[in-house]
Amino acid sequence: MASQVIPGKVEGDKYRSFLDDEAHTTQWRHGGPPIYDVVNKLFEQGRTKVWPEGSLEETVQNAIKSWEMELSHKTRVQDFKTINPEKFKLFVNGTEGLTAEETLRLGSYNALMKNSLPEEYKYYKAEEETFESSHEAFRSAFPRGFAWEVIKVYGGPPEIAYKFRHWGFFEGPYKGHAPTGNMVEFYGFGTLKVDNLMKAEEVEIYYDPAELMGDLLAGKQTAEDNTKTSQGCPFQK
Repeated sequence: MASQVIPGKVEGDKYRSFLDDEAHTTQWRHGGPPIYDVVNKLFEQGRTKVWPEGSLEETVQNAIKSWEMELSHKTRVQDFKTINPEKFKLFVNGTEGLTAEETLRLGSYNALMKNSLPEEYKYYKAEEETFESSHEAFRSAFPRGFAWEVIKVYGGPPEIAYKFRHWGFFEGPYKGHAPTGNMVEFYGFGTLKVDNLMKAEEVEIYYDPAELMGDLLAGKQTAEDNTKTSQGCPFQK
């Protein structure tokens, strides 16, 4: 999700925990805690569900947003408050689970987009991307962020199953493809196994990456690979 980093005191975020009191004790990737005002506006304008305060749906939605924030903006697993780092595993589309350290090293985009297609068919080459380059590419494509919402929860803790929607507007260049201005969205399914403190031990995510990449690669090819944009961070959520 698109975010800004503004040094100094952060007053918190109504969708994400662990921002307002962490500025001086956490090692932040961009020098300070992020501000999510831009993507929050996109989320509020485009969401299909408004969950009651304190509901299981709202709790799950905010928990995932908080985890994504930590993964995108904190540099040390020991600073994470949303997971149990000793047990945590991330599974994407049935792949082998990644530990907390492995997920942090790869970054959310590389972890979520990694695939085993033959080289000539790979629409995204996670092995050629760094944490920074992957975030910069999607940040460029979605300058207003890539919003995320829970649209259904099927069961409660300790094992939570949910359906989600991810969307944004392709308004900036993506790896040599010109923006179309169109909305890009996809749906997926996830499970979240938590301990008695609601810290995640296992996250499983299932979705079709082609729904995302098909829209991005549909943009007219330009002469150069222009992935630079203003500071911020979108998987954000």
